[in-house]
Amino acid sequence: MDLTVCIFSPTVPPSTCELDPRIWHRVEKDLYSYTSQQRAWLYVALANEEELVPEDLLVMDIRIGEPNPSSDHSWESRPGGIWVLRSKFSGKIDQAVTDVDVLFGVDAVDPRPQWTLMRSSLQLNAQPKVPVAKLSVLRGRAKPRPDAWTALRVREDGKFKIVQISDTHMVTGVGVCKDAIDAHGNNLPVSEADPLTVKFIGKVLDVEKPDLVILTGDQLHHNITDSQSALFKVVAPIIERSIPFAAVFGNHDSEGIHALPRAAQMSILENLPFSLCESGPEQVDGIGNFYLQVLAPAPSQLPLSTLYFLDSHGQIPSLIHNPDYDPIKQSQIDWFVNASQAQRSAREKDDNDNRFYMSLAFLHIPLPEFGYRRLSIRNGHRREPTESPSFNSCFYDALVKGGISALGCGHDHVNDFCALLPQKTQQDGDKTPQPGPWLCYGGGSGFGGYCSFGGKRFHRRMRVWELDTNTGCLKTWKRVEYATDRVSELVLVESGAVIDSPGEEDEGRRCVVS
Repeated sequence: MDLTVCIFSPTVPPSTCELDPRIWHRVEKDLYSYTSQQRAWLYVALANEEELVPEDLLVMDIRIGEPNPSSDHSWESRPGGIWVLRSKFSGKIDQAVTDVDVLFGVDAVDPRPQWTLMRSSLQLNAQPKVPVAKLSVLRGRAKPRPDAWTALRVREDGKFKIVQISDTHMVTGVGVCKDAIDAHGNNLPVSEADPLTVKFIGKVLDVEKPDLVILTGDQLHHNITDSQSALFKVVAPIIERSIPFAAVFGNHDSEGIHALPRAAQMSILENLPFSLCESGPEQVDGIGNFYLQVLAPAPSQLPLSTLYFLDSHGQIPSLIHNPDYDPIKQSQIDWFVNASQAQRSAREKDDNDNRFYMSLAFLHIPLPEFGYRRLSIRNGHRREPTESPSFNSCFYDALVKGGISALGCGHDHVNDFCALLPQKTQQDGDKTPQPGPWLCYGGGSGFGGYCSFGGKRFHRRMRVWELDTNTGCLKTWKRVEYATDRVSELVLVESGAVIDSPGEEDEGRRCVVS
């Protein structure tokens, strides 16, 4: 392997960087983060291990910014302050540099196994506002991700805890926080955003020690220049603590001309340690429609909970609402109905087990039901109007039939309530309608996203969910900046059933069947 940097400008055409395209591969990231008239690209020359011969030179080490890294004259200079040390192929590549990537920002991290992020940034004479470019190097053969990770299981006491993290809004570089407040509610000056978000995530994870982390969208801010660097910052504190995680996408995650599409982001997530993310069936609209089962303690294979994840898509042009959003599609509803029926049927076969089965669902953009005027808010606050699709595709009805206990969402940062929608009255009078599912906002956790409305600022927060499959109890509470205890703890389910009295049908609800 070899590498070099080619720097272009309006007066220096790309053709001056004469590299054989059969050998050299360009890392598709502008080292100036698309913020300059100049363009700089990292080129890497790769060779198949089977084709190497003893005379071939391999890169054994890389250093940045040292004009004379060693008295050994075999160090070779490259543009951007890069120095490479090459030696002849010894028959093994275990210690050789086998791949190179570029990440951006002084706060960049690389949570991938075997990858090492270099401390020094490339020397490109960029403007101070440009996030610095750093090399990350892979040594030896990349070990494939295991086909199967350890299954999610309740603890021996039957409990299973989830931390829901929503709207982190990470960027390329440290970002800007414009609306933070101190413990007493006093306005704080503008500060760097992403380091505060990473610190907040780590603090909550250390306090709660969850069995699973669920990212409910807008992990990334819109119009950022390198999605990978920002995404790594979100998941790094989770991976560092060896906690399994899953994610759905929000409307901002893939917005912008340089943003990676959802499929590419999901590919990155799927290959990270402790990731349980899945792209989902190709015939279902969106990326990231999947479910996870939570099993009884080992060695049992009995599912005690199913967690459903759905892509809620993004913003669409509309003459009805501004902003307006794509609704959950019929193919997603069909997929959920089939999956939930299959899971419940399989669980009902194990009627000798006296433990309770509860299921939850997660997406980013709230369903229209979150905004209905007859919604009964039992906990938390509605501080801003609900932004949801103007078209109701009836996914809520599917959740009711699927026996979902609660639906968690993000998107509206300063809403953090849990509420119930009054249920329809049964026509035959034979059965009392059961309430639910609970509709719960996660609350905004990222310092790069807004956390104010109507001129008032609020603290960042996360939602925690705890299932007790022995008693059939589902609890939720929030972790809020500066608060040392749980905030707004609420019991949602007892003995496996949503606890509330049924009410009359919401007159403001208009569900359109497609």
